[in-house]
Amino acid sequence: MIDRPTIDRIMDAANIVDVISDFVSLRKKGTSYKGLCPFHDDSTPSFSVSPAKGVYKCFACGKAGNVVNFIMEHEQMTYPDALKWLANKYHIEVKEKELTPEEKAAQTERDSLFIVNEWAVKFFQEQMADTEEGKTIGLRYFRGRGFRDDIIQRFQLGFAPSKRQALAEEALKKGYKKEFLVKTGLCGQRDDGTLYDRFAGRVIFPWIGVGGKVTAFGGRLLDARTKGVSQKYVNSPDSDIYHKDHELYGIFQAKKAIVKEDCVFMVEGYTDVISMHQCGIENVVANSGTALSIHQIKLLRRFTQNIVLLYDGDEAGIHAAMRGTDMLLAEGMNVKVLLLPDQDDPDSFARKHTAEDFRKYIEAHQADFIEFKTNVTLKGVNDPIKRSSAISDIVKSISVIPDPIVRATYVQDCAQRIGYNEQTLIQQMNKFIRADREQWAKERQREAERMQPENGAQAVEPSATTISKTPLRLSPRQPMTHEEKDVQLERMIAEIVVRFGDTVIYHDVKNEADGTLININLAQYLYYDLATDEMTLQNPIYNQILTEAVEQSGNADFVAESYFTKHADFNISSEAASLCSDAVQLTKSLQLNRDEEFLRNQAVHLVLDYKLNRVEKRLKTLRKQLGEVQTDTDKMMEVIKEIREEEELRNAIAKKLGNNIR
Repeated sequence: MIDRPTIDRIMDAANIVDVISDFVSLRKKGTSYKGLCPFHDDSTPSFSVSPAKGVYKCFACGKAGNVVNFIMEHEQMTYPDALKWLANKYHIEVKEKELTPEEKAAQTERDSLFIVNEWAVKFFQEQMADTEEGKTIGLRYFRGRGFRDDIIQRFQLGFAPSKRQALAEEALKKGYKKEFLVKTGLCGQRDDGTLYDRFAGRVIFPWIGVGGKVTAFGGRLLDARTKGVSQKYVNSPDSDIYHKDHELYGIFQAKKAIVKEDCVFMVEGYTDVISMHQCGIENVVANSGTALSIHQIKLLRRFTQNIVLLYDGDEAGIHAAMRGTDMLLAEGMNVKVLLLPDQDDPDSFARKHTAEDFRKYIEAHQADFIEFKTNVTLKGVNDPIKRSSAISDIVKSISVIPDPIVRATYVQDCAQRIGYNEQTLIQQMNKFIRADREQWAKERQREAERMQPENGAQAVEPSATTISKTPLRLSPRQPMTHEEKDVQLERMIAEIVVRFGDTVIYHDVKNEADGTLININLAQYLYYDLATDEMTLQNPIYNQILTEAVEQSGNADFVAESYFTKHADFNISSEAASLCSDAVQLTKSLQLNRDEEFLRNQAVHLVLDYKLNRVEKRLKTLRKQLGEVQTDTDKMMEVIKEIREEEELRNAIAKKLGNNIR
């Protein structure tokens, strides 16, 4: 357990903009910061970070919370682990009791996989630094490629001993479980149950995720055995913490430079990335020779929209530059291509040039992708049919670009380059766009059909914990049901409690119990007023917020917004962040106004509106019951009596609101 004073020190030290900027490229807008949401497929910046409130909120998918919530959600960590992550970032010592064997056993499998990988990184580094084999084979290889010691350390490079069970034996001796050694891919398992090291005799390139955790490893064979071997490189298999099409080598070391330069260089291999870093160009990542995936593109787009594909100048390099580019364009990326001189790859070129020379070469030789594709696909093509097919392929690439102005510019440029009528290219492009839209519509239709409940099945109702996210039908043609009004009013009550629950709205009120004079804050007023009619909020999160606000009211240091947005319960802190970021439910004047009389009037009317809606919902139920008990006189009279009581209560509430209901 981490004690409360330590948690408070962590929360006070953690700058939410600083932390989230490690994962998302943020741009200042007014008093907040905007960026692409990392939690859903975001094409326009809908993710907002408020440094003043210490919260984030996506106004598209609804994700919200404080700095701890962000790390928990993004890195899939527990609350204590997220706190420790932040403590490590801000150099805060965390003292906690030693975990019992039962508590260790209760750790999630995902955490265990990361723990095993972190140990393995140190094992590989120690083997290279401290053993004769590691020095003469592993370290010699890296230094032979010109890598400095600081670069070797930055990328946590290492060496796996050639003995086939060296890592497995050491790991088991240290207490790491066999199942996690296998699931991470560090070891394979024979039919007889014994383990063998996957990377034995190879230099090691750890894959470090965007959050700084080691997710996987790549190992390269070094000696004469590489001749004729199909697997010079071996990579970790997919696991719960690693999916090759989701990861980019070097993203952790490059992300800050990518944001600073507003551009990323894409290369193919590990050593390309490392050599460019050593050269002084740090905004570089590798996809390790595979075609780019949509997951990798979305990861990059969090940090920049500008990408330069940097490949060898041979046929293989040209082919690599062509792969996956339509996906890049479709995601709104600005794509350029740079082919290096013959006989050079990014690794060798970086070792022969300074960063300044490299950048000058890039600036002079990089080409816009559409220009590059036009030059490559039409070079030497004179056959009319083949030329027509090549032009159609170029236009198809233009058609996937989401921005219509950019599309139009490319079509105009392409028409001038190839000597075609611009209108002809536009017509062909529109055909591709219509076909893509029709395909998208069909896929959506199939998805909708799959989501339909089977015959006789009922649609699943939202749970109480998710009801606050239920969309409200606000159109005047579709008036809200009583249930929808309940959702809206409870959200408004929770919002005013989070924002202003600690504000005193009644002074020197006589306590009927002992005659003393007391002050009543907004949260206390709402809670006790609802309690007089034996009502509580139906949403459990909102009800807990209101209840805790009342419980904390005796604490002189209680500030509702700070208390709830920094709450240890993930559900409460994320909901509180959403409520205090959301400018929809309350009027603009209320968002800024802490005037006592104004808040008092808002609280009074809000609780009366809520009570009135609950009573009207009850009346609707009773009237339906009345129609069902017409043959039972006693039951009918009982229901009529209850209807009259509810009508009297409704009329009394309506009178307080200034309404006349007869």
